[in-house]
Amino acid sequence: MKINNPLSSFFLILFFSILFDLCIANDVMLHNVVNFGAKPNGKIDSSNAFLTAWDLACGSTKPSTIYVPRGNFLVKQVHFRGKCNNSEIIFRIDGTLVAPFDYNVIGNEKNWIFFQGVDGVSIVGGSLDGQGSGLWTCKASEKNCPSGATTLGFSNSNNVAITGLTSLNSQMFHIVINGCKNVKLQDVKVYAPGKSPNTDGIHVQLSSDISILNSIVSTGDDCVSIGPGTSNLWIQNIACGPGHGISIGSLGKDFEEAGVRNVTVRSVIFKDTQNGVRIKTWGRPSTGFVNNVLFQHVTMIDVENPIVIDQNYCPNNKNCPGQVSGVKVSDVTYQDIHGSSATRVAMKFDCSKRNPCRGIKLEDVNITYKNEPAAQASCANVAGTTTGIIQPTSCL
Repeated sequence: MKINNPLSSFFLILFFSILFDLCIANDVMLHNVVNFGAKPNGKIDSSNAFLTAWDLACGSTKPSTIYVPRGNFLVKQVHFRGKCNNSEIIFRIDGTLVAPFDYNVIGNEKNWIFFQGVDGVSIVGGSLDGQGSGLWTCKASEKNCPSGATTLGFSNSNNVAITGLTSLNSQMFHIVINGCKNVKLQDVKVYAPGKSPNTDGIHVQLSSDISILNSIVSTGDDCVSIGPGTSNLWIQNIACGPGHGISIGSLGKDFEEAGVRNVTVRSVIFKDTQNGVRIKTWGRPSTGFVNNVLFQHVTMIDVENPIVIDQNYCPNNKNCPGQVSGVKVSDVTYQDIHGSSATRVAMKFDCSKRNPCRGIKLEDVNITYKNEPAAQASCANVAGTTTGIIQPTSCL
């Protein structure tokens, strides 16, 4: 069939596109946010369009896809609630969701984009721009500023997948997983300046069966922070820096607190970070614990504190001076840790006097200081064993 009229060609393409979408829709419901009024110009609030698309997807008994095309979409605080009528909702993002430039608009919200009580939600691709620089400047001036919003939060949710997502310049934490089970983050990129305050990359707490894979985190706080009640966490193939490293803690802020167990951190590169692998607990009574942790195949490049357990954390010397940590730390293995320290003390185990660290294992650890084997180790209230080459010389 020969078509000479360009207009006819346009309508023919449009017809087949609609027909294709309808064919797919027999199995998957498709919801393009533009069809509900979202504008890809970064200027007009598109929040209601996203919520409308969510209501339709969540209310459908069929698997559903919410599609965000290319462009910048201004979105204020949005709360996506379950329980839904199906357990397969995909956010397919080709564009960028942009927070309001005025940090006060969402700065007093705990979360900017928040999923609560959902099951089977996936986020694929796209970028989230928290536009946090204005709030960071406010905080640096010591003015009365809002605390800031987490860019992306999941709470009390199961079977979640986040793949290929980029988070930029969050006001506070970038991604928080709280009270969730079976969550997989893969090929995630997190970027914020090294001096941006409290911009943790990925925070996990009160959650189990979580994996964080093949990701890049450059931020102003912990690349990954692990809070109370975390179990069965697997972290692998992560590039971290700048930032404060990967931290279990801080723990023990509350007396009654769930413990952390079964954590694996594997094949991670730290570059120009404040810490490498860290366990941090408040220096005051607590029922918390850390048990069965493996740090394996880790590279340090000019890291200030490559290996550290600090059980005397007491910011501003408030509510804890003169007390000791009740958090019990045991069965922590450091295996094949190598690279360079930016300070002379490359290993520091500063454990609780009341509950000394037990079962600490060093296996093939080789960390230098200024390219010389002059690094040192520091130990207090810790017991453990060593295997293979250990540099700096072990103080266990």
